[in-house]
Amino acid sequence: MKKHITLLGAMYIGFHIIWIFTGIIIYTALTGSGILSGDEEAMMILSFIGTVLSFYLFLIALPGVIGGIALIKMKSWSRVFVLVLGFINLLNIPFGTALGIYTIWVLMSDEAIKILSDTKKKPKTKSE
Repeated sequence: MKKHITLLGAMYIGFHIIWIFTGIIIYTALTGSGILSGDEEAMMILSFIGTVLSFYLFLIALPGVIGGIALIKMKSWSRVFVLVLGFINLLNIPFGTALGIYTIWVLMSDEAIKILSDTKKKPKTKSE
């Protein structure tokens, strides 16, 4: 199950980095279109829309990247955090739905619960 948790973390990072790149492409395309038009009003409007859309996509993607990194590092809080993201991803048809189903399957398993709850720091004994 550790391999599934690590794979899930990598999938979250990859899936949400795609959203970040999409935001960069949208920003570049809209801002570039405004510049190429030569119209000052079009430049302002398209730059504003490109900035807002790319910022929105970045904000949507950031929790997924954070959750993916936390899963790879086997942080105990990552299970609940990514489960919430998984349920939200169910609405993102088709790839988000598949990712959400896989998230629920992996993180709701008894073994994953045990693995991710064992990662809490244990106090060291004198023999260690």
